[in-house]
Amino acid sequence: MVLLLLSIKADLENVTDVEPATDDFEFFFKVVCNNCHEEHPKLISLNRIEERDVTRGKNNTAHFVWRCGMCRRESSARFEPASTVIPYSADANGQFASFLTIDCRGLEFIGFDPRGTWKCKGVESGTVFDEVDLTDGEWVDYDEKTKEPVGITNIESKWTKA
Repeated sequence: MVLLLLSIKADLENVTDVEPATDDFEFFFKVVCNNCHEEHPKLISLNRIEERDVTRGKNNTAHFVWRCGMCRRESSARFEPASTVIPYSADANGQFASFLTIDCRGLEFIGFDPRGTWKCKGVESGTVFDEVDLTDGEWVDYDEKTKEPVGITNIESKWTKA
């Protein structure tokens, strides 16, 4: 078992509390096998709602189950039950901050793609922006209450052992 911590960093303009818009948000990751070090050729997706059966091991289910195409070993990953997504706040603007923890068995995540629908709120106005599309790696809009531009740019991520 390896607990991996995903930390993210972004440049926020007049927004805070960036997080997935829904509980069934699809996270997209790059994955590598710990046995043969083969990297999966595509991004994989998983969410906190759907679980799949694991054929062996301590846990009977996982949020992601993968059989490596090279060595055929089965690996799995689960979102930590006690761990929730930690919204990225304006206080961390431009710096890495802890975002989520995943329990990995036989695999490691090595990349993160922020595609999908996110939400955030205006720092001064509290205006909720609940359809933030980060597919292109950035988002810009306008906060009517404060008459100021809002945005999220320069998104980066890194994985470390938790």
